[in-house]
Amino acid sequence: MTKILLLYSSVDGQTLKICTRLREQLQKQNTVDLIAIDDFNRDITLYDKIIIGASIRYGVHNKKIIDFINTKKEQLDSLKTAFFSVNLVARKPEKNTPDTNPYVVKFFKTIDWKPSLVEVFAGKLDYKKYPFFDRIMIQFIMWMTKGPTDPHTEIEYTDWEKVKEFGEQLNTF
Repeated sequence: MTKILLLYSSVDGQTLKICTRLREQLQKQNTVDLIAIDDFNRDITLYDKIIIGASIRYGVHNKKIIDFINTKKEQLDSLKTAFFSVNLVARKPEKNTPDTNPYVVKFFKTIDWKPSLVEVFAGKLDYKKYPFFDRIMIQFIMWMTKGPTDPHTEIEYTDWEKVKEFGEQLNTF
């Protein structure tokens, strides 16, 4: 049985929700450990596959994810690896692939790591969950990108069929 590490960084919970769905799918054929980057302290060579999921906040992925990748690059390069990003820009069809999502493109220009699989998922917009400053900033960003700005807006943009298809790819790579 393949041993998989599903390592994640989630600000508002949508990346964790996606990871949980992937774990449910992958557990049917594999052993899967789902661990937040803040809690991870294991040897990654104990795993056959490493899947990293990270959300975007203010245009960047979590620094701990970036540091983890940079620190463990040699080990990651010797394993089967995958990466996915969760961000609201991916709600737009023209920005929902690894090659067209500006955050994913920028991410891979700043690190020296090439996972076997890369995907991007749209996240969830829920103004009620955000602290005041975050809500104002996200509303401003949404206004600039012609997205919803009503402070009562709650929209889950995640395409769960796309998540399922990614899970199927993770089982076979």
